[in-house]
Amino acid sequence: MQKPQYAILRFAKYKGPEIGQIEAHNERKKEKYASNPDVDVSRSHLNYHLVQPERKYRAEAEKQIAEAGCRTRKDSVRVVEALVTASPEFFKGKKRAEIRTFFEEAVRFITKHQDKSTIISAVVHMDEKTPHMHLSFVPLTPDKRLSAKDIVGNKKKLTWWQDSFWKHMVRKYPDLERGESASETGRTHIPPRLFKEATHLNRQRDMLMKLLGEVNPLNAKKKSAEIEALLEQYIPGVERMQTQMRKYDAAYKALQAENTGLKKQVNSSKESIKRQLEVSQQLQELEELRRTVDHIPPEILQAYQSEHHTKQFER
Repeated sequence: MQKPQYAILRFAKYKGPEIGQIEAHNERKKEKYASNPDVDVSRSHLNYHLVQPERKYRAEAEKQIAEAGCRTRKDSVRVVEALVTASPEFFKGKKRAEIRTFFEEAVRFITKHQDKSTIISAVVHMDEKTPHMHLSFVPLTPDKRLSAKDIVGNKKKLTWWQDSFWKHMVRKYPDLERGESASETGRTHIPPRLFKEATHLNRQRDMLMKLLGEVNPLNAKKKSAEIEALLEQYIPGVERMQTQMRKYDAAYKALQAENTGLKKQVNSSKESIKRQLEVSQQLQELEELRRTVDHIPPEILQAYQSEHHTKQFER
């Protein structure tokens, strides 16, 4: 079974001297990286910028803050860093140009919600185990306030960033799942991977039913071998799917509740109607998914149990 591929977006806030430290790391200004043994300096020439810094991080931050006329305190957050990456499995087999396209898409997402002029640097590191991007920006709001709290400052906002990032990236990369904080939202997303696995299981089920229907005294031995081979994949696959689906009960219940609420709306707007259709389609997919994993045809179970019983007896 394919390992999950997560889209990952994390934020960190910096106030003073530590800004210079993250700059030294991001811009590879150190000769050695004792604190991070994953850095392979022989590959550092493969790193590249999507936004090139014009000056030192702290100097650029102070310049933008002064131009915006913001009041600051000693403990004001002056730089926010977004770490963008994905599970190692996502990058396997991808060429450098394809990896670059992924990070360019991530920059496009961030600049939809944060003024591009506030970005100090966006650098992609290819000299560590997993490609990733450090994007540093000054947390200035559209009305020119210095407020990391407004931009990334609470759990609700961070959840919004995770949701929005996944929704943006999954359009181009459908195998990506929402980032690691999904547990905070009650697992409200059903990973696209599960739907693909369900489709695969459905195909296997149809093949098994076809084989079972073709068995006769003349071909019983050959068909039994084919059935056994398929069952060895199908039954464990269904069992794994059942385990995974239990994790997403909250998502299923949330969709059901939303669907009921949408149906009760008397005067529906175009957006509401569009959402009703979207939710109905998701529920239909989930129902099919549950039917796949919850209802193994008895003929298949009987054949599987018979084959296993025979094997154990022969041992």
